[in-house]
Amino acid sequence: MVRSELVEALAVEFPDLDRQVVEKIVSLFFEEIVARLSKGGRVELRGFGSFTLRTYEPRTGRNPKSGETVDVSASSRPFFKPGKPILARLNAAVGAAG
Repeated sequence: MVRSELVEALAVEFPDLDRQVVEKIVSLFFEEIVARLSKGGRVELRGFGSFTLRTYEPRTGRNPKSGETVDVSASSRPFFKPGKPILARLNAAVGAAG
């Protein structure tokens, strides 16, 4: 599902809300997650999962094409850990499909 599909699904579920309002709500939701993570915080959505920021130290890497060593700078990446209810639901779906 992409962002526009999410907006469309919410607009169908809540027909009394204008599509522009739904788009604003979705944008605000994602902006708040990014803002919290950028401050080093954590976002927990009970029953769904949590978003945290993982930091990686600088290291020396290797260019796979040339074999040359390169310095890789420190970086931060978002990490999502699914909650128990969503894992149970996903595992039940995989078990039913297999």
